[in-house]
Amino acid sequence: MALKKANSPVVESDIPGRLDRLPWSRWHWLVVIALGITWVLDGLEVTLAGSVGGVLRQADTLALSDAQVGASATAYLLGAVIGAILFGYATDRLGRKRLFTITLLVYLVATALTGCSWNFASYALFRGLTGAGIGGEYSAINSAIDELIPARVRGRVDLIINASFWIGAAIGAGATIGLLDTRLVPVSIGWRLAFGIGAALGTIIVFLRHALPESPRWLMIHGREREAEEVIDDIEHKVTRHPESLPPPRGWISIRPRSHTPLSEMWRAVSVRHRRRSWLSFALMTSQAFFYNAIFFTYALVLISFYGVPAPRVGLYLFPFALGNFVGPLLLGRFFDTIGRKRMISLTYALSGVLLAASGWMFQQGLLTARTQAIAWTVIFFFASAAASSAYLTVSEIFPLEIRGLAIALFYASGTLAGGVAAPFIFGLLIQTGSRTALFYGYLAAAGLMIAAAIVEAVVGVNAERKELEEITAPLSSASA
Repeated sequence: MALKKANSPVVESDIPGRLDRLPWSRWHWLVVIALGITWVLDGLEVTLAGSVGGVLRQADTLALSDAQVGASATAYLLGAVIGAILFGYATDRLGRKRLFTITLLVYLVATALTGCSWNFASYALFRGLTGAGIGGEYSAINSAIDELIPARVRGRVDLIINASFWIGAAIGAGATIGLLDTRLVPVSIGWRLAFGIGAALGTIIVFLRHALPESPRWLMIHGREREAEEVIDDIEHKVTRHPESLPPPRGWISIRPRSHTPLSEMWRAVSVRHRRRSWLSFALMTSQAFFYNAIFFTYALVLISFYGVPAPRVGLYLFPFALGNFVGPLLLGRFFDTIGRKRMISLTYALSGVLLAASGWMFQQGLLTARTQAIAWTVIFFFASAAASSAYLTVSEIFPLEIRGLAIALFYASGTLAGGVAAPFIFGLLIQTGSRTALFYGYLAAAGLMIAAAIVEAVVGVNAERKELEEITAPLSSASA
């Protein structure tokens, strides 16, 4: 319960402890499914764009060049950056639930319009708008997930949800196998229908999200104690018929409720109070953004240009690759809660870099075929997927509750701008040269960034496993601050 001290703005609440003591239940699965679909949609979008990239070069589609295919991926990422910043600030100001509804609607409209593109400019514009919806989802969804999932399993759940990106990738890869098969559907129509899959899937999720509550932690901080109490009471009764049988909360938190947090205070928290954590977040986000966006957005182009794989068959190579990316966090996720964050994050980042450098050398020497290249990437991204997911986990749990959404947006945006936005375009140009050596140097750059991030994590990482969010970082509105 929340208690307000007489003649004092201070409120004492046990809401965080009550959320973290809950046993896993069907209600938690609803949270995972309804919110985790964000990454399914993102994976679907990226895979569809990657799979149809080769097809869109044909005269009976949009007749794009290799550089324009890469540039359209950059437009998607730029849109995601802008959407993350705008919607991230709104997430902290207006609430988690309101924003994860708005951002989903933006995505639905934009991805449907993508299938109606008529030239490069329109395609890039609609990809940018789609990215804005997905970028906004990152802040609202990661904030809500961490604030609703019990601390003891937060790491593995967060990693698995982020890795559901690859479920979407597998769906996209499987769908394009049929939709880009000219024996079934004309290619001029098939690529347009492919983008309709995302819109259809997102429409279903709108209804699931209506069943989710606002974050009680967010309500508590914003002076809406009664609503927060009603929400946590309702959650407890959905989780168990006998809430009185639950163990007592670990403790109370004293806060001074506020309607909003000034931007100046947000900036001081990020740049001064938590400066080391900010550098850590930037390093993790930048390296994984370059690593992923450089390789995955140009996956199809490499297979087509260097191995002669027909464009309609690219999905056959993407499908097992996507499944492997999901299995990595699924199997490794629990170790982030047991062995610990610092060790596992450092290990997965370092292994990803070393393995990419090794496979890049084999590619440069001509030792790989299309099949063995796909196998090599699948092994690499078994670890890289867990590493990338842990970056989002880190940012979402090491900053104060009042700026959680903005922090996620800020470091997703800065990391993507610094490491991800130009990567698809750069690698598109490298592929266009036809030089294996040039592309190898690009792979070495991506590998070096991942290894550097592993070192940063080992030095300044935060041991956040099995700790309440308020224990990791006190809210800015904490009465003891």
